[in-house]
Amino acid sequence: MAAAVVVVLVIVVALVVLVASLSIRLVQQYQRGVVFRFGRVLEHIRQPGFQVIIPVADRMVRVSMQTTVIGVPAQGVITRDNVTLTVDAVVYYRVVDPVKALVNVRDYPSAVLQVAQTALRSVIGKADLDTLLRDRDRINAELKTVIDAPTEKPWGLLIERVEVKDVALPEGMKRSMSRQAEAERERRARVIAADGEFQASRRLADASRAMANTPGAYQLRLLQTVVDVAAEKNSTLVMPFPVELLRFFDRLAGGGTEQAAPAGPGATEQAVPGPAEQAGPALGPVTEGVAAAAADGEGRRPAP
Repeated sequence: MAAAVVVVLVIVVALVVLVASLSIRLVQQYQRGVVFRFGRVLEHIRQPGFQVIIPVADRMVRVSMQTTVIGVPAQGVITRDNVTLTVDAVVYYRVVDPVKALVNVRDYPSAVLQVAQTALRSVIGKADLDTLLRDRDRINAELKTVIDAPTEKPWGLLIERVEVKDVALPEGMKRSMSRQAEAERERRARVIAADGEFQASRRLADASRAMANTPGAYQLRLLQTVVDVAAEKNSTLVMPFPVELLRFFDRLAGGGTEQAAPAGPGATEQAVPGPAEQAGPALGPVTEGVAAAAADGEGRRPAP
């Protein structure tokens, strides 16, 4: 009799353990439980903790609510300006409606990956290369919008963030961009240098006007230049030569070569002496003969 009671108790305990194992489910903090009763989804979503279901009749599926990160493989894309690129991206998403994620789509991680690849090709193909390289935030926002549209309401997924991870350019395009950047830097350097020359010329003009009002400023500036040259400890000897001295000599030379102005109409004219008058008194007969022989070139005396 006692042996039969022990056997019954063992059977009851075994049944209780079996029913408990089939009825009690543990849901983690980052999970939500979706219960299917005879194949139909119950509206009540099981929260974290111990949950009891009906054995055989109910089946509970746990859905993770954590943010999932998937990498989009590198895609060969042609931009709007006909540049071939290789672009890859990263997608961050999480489940916001566990029922839709289980019922409306099968294997939603793979579905999100396929949508991300299609959206990446579509968005990059509509953008220029300069936009892709400069305005990366706008490209990421557009990618997020395109991927989020077919996944949020129908599948119960929320695309939190999409980022273009890497843009691989062809070698020829890299060289062209390098030359373009070098030319742009050279242009900026020339503009800055020209602007500096313009500002310097304006400052020099202002300084010349200020020095013109003070005559002694030129001499002080000249002495300052001599001090700067002498500070280099070289063998160059600088002798300042005032410009006013050169102007004095110029005026002096011009005054000596000036001709007298003609007199007025009422002035008396003075006769200019001719060559014979400038030579002195008249020559005698002998002297005239010698002069005539010299003029003939024969060197002979005239007959008496």
